[in-house]
Amino acid sequence: MTTATLKNLETLHQCLSGDVLLPGDLAYDEARAVWNRMVDRRPAAIVRCRTEADVVQAVNYARENRLKVSIRGGGHNIAGFAVCEDGLMIDLSPMKSVRVDAGGRRASVQPGCTLADVDRATQVHGLATPTGINSTTGIAGLALGGGLGWLSRKYGLTSDNLISARIVTADGRTLHAGAGSHSDLFWALRGGGGNFGVVTEFEFALHPVGPEVLAGLIVYSRAEAGAVLRKYREFIATAPEDLSAWVVLRKAPPLPFLPPGAHGRDILAIALCYLGREESGRRIIAPLSNLGTVLGEHVGMVPFTAWQQAFDPQLTAGARNYWKSHNFTELKDGFFDQIVDLAGELPSPECEIFIAQLGGQAGRVPVNATAYGNRDAHFMMNVHGRWTSRSDDLSCIAWTREVFMATLPYSNGGAYANFLTAEETDRVKWAFGANYTRLAKIKRTYDPENFFRQNQNIRPE
Repeated sequence: MTTATLKNLETLHQCLSGDVLLPGDLAYDEARAVWNRMVDRRPAAIVRCRTEADVVQAVNYARENRLKVSIRGGGHNIAGFAVCEDGLMIDLSPMKSVRVDAGGRRASVQPGCTLADVDRATQVHGLATPTGINSTTGIAGLALGGGLGWLSRKYGLTSDNLISARIVTADGRTLHAGAGSHSDLFWALRGGGGNFGVVTEFEFALHPVGPEVLAGLIVYSRAEAGAVLRKYREFIATAPEDLSAWVVLRKAPPLPFLPPGAHGRDILAIALCYLGREESGRRIIAPLSNLGTVLGEHVGMVPFTAWQQAFDPQLTAGARNYWKSHNFTELKDGFFDQIVDLAGELPSPECEIFIAQLGGQAGRVPVNATAYGNRDAHFMMNVHGRWTSRSDDLSCIAWTREVFMATLPYSNGGAYANFLTAEETDRVKWAFGANYTRLAKIKRTYDPENFFRQNQNIRPE
């Protein structure tokens, strides 16, 4: 940054209620660190916003000084788009307020919130909005890119439950986008990612959930995985929407309900969450305990907030991560054969392949009703390469890509924007599908210069 710009930056600092961090400042390295430690970029400056007015000032400053800009919410995105190199990072993490209207079943959420922040506030009232499965995920990026988790089959995606949003656009305007105002922009925000501005407040619909749900894990050996997967496929074909059952292939962590001899072994785990009454849920999920020889099982009534945090220990910040994903309309035998074989070649104990079950309400929304373009995805696979040492980069990335290529013939050609890595620019159109053309037109209206381009970018038409 030039000396003149640094002088202007001091002027900016005086206008903020938040802080400005520069390289060398005590909190700078902590502020630029994100969940995926493969991302190691150094912004020229970091503006830590506390108010919407701070965001406006930061956007105007970056635009007037022709700076590259990145937006940080929770910092959890796999591609690390929260951090730019030698530009201005707008950090929203101090903006963490959640206001709940229990009677109206609405929540107003600021963009620095994590899923844990949202769940903590809404579950006091026995309410929730559909989010993801890792409580440290940021709500902003999740919601703008779609958002799927344990409630999606019953209540749709996170973006489907977005009622309105306040957003700062590239020209520094503050707009309210909803069904009755800037409806084109509102449509784009529901799945179109961070292409259209900086959202400073989300309004979500809430639904009755919990406060306890029937949830847990049923674990089988990978040696039986092929047969278990085929029986699983048969079971979920008629499963009610109150039930979500996901599959994970990985090495067994030291879970207390597994015998010590199973720790570190290759396993297939079924993770399930049932939203109805315990008695009916027990009856419905019983077949999932009879798909093979169970190594261990831990299923019971737990607080929904606890279940949302159950996988946090396996997804802590600080590891190196590389993902590849596919969408599927159906799960074929050949696909099962490939993932079972390749799950026997895990290059790191933390690597895994998981299959998320979708469908239900998430699939009933018309494809043109929101920007999210993959309503035909009944299943989603994420190949989660995860390791700690830089020396393992080549082997772990190679394995992740191998699984991706081996399973490509069985996919439906779609993609989930929130799971794309920074290198997958060729798959952005896959993520938005038939909605891409309309999104490009809306991008031209609200961001014709592509000011917000540090994302899974949609170029202005």
